[in-house]
Amino acid sequence: MVSNPCIKLCKFDREICLGCGRSKAEIKVWKKLDKPSRRMVLAEAQMRLLGRALLIRAPS
Repeated sequence: MVSNPCIKLCKFDREICLGCGRSKAEIKVWKKLDKPSRRMVLAEAQMRLLGRALLIRAPS
């Protein structure tokens, strides 16, 4: 089973949740997705969060 990645930090920047990295559209359809689709969403969300962390830490 692929569990819901929500960490109850639902703040959004450009339609992306800063807590879990999913888009609003992905959050909306999460319960309807099959396992492979959920894994894909999780991978994309993780990449978004990593990219955001790198941007925040990048020297000005």
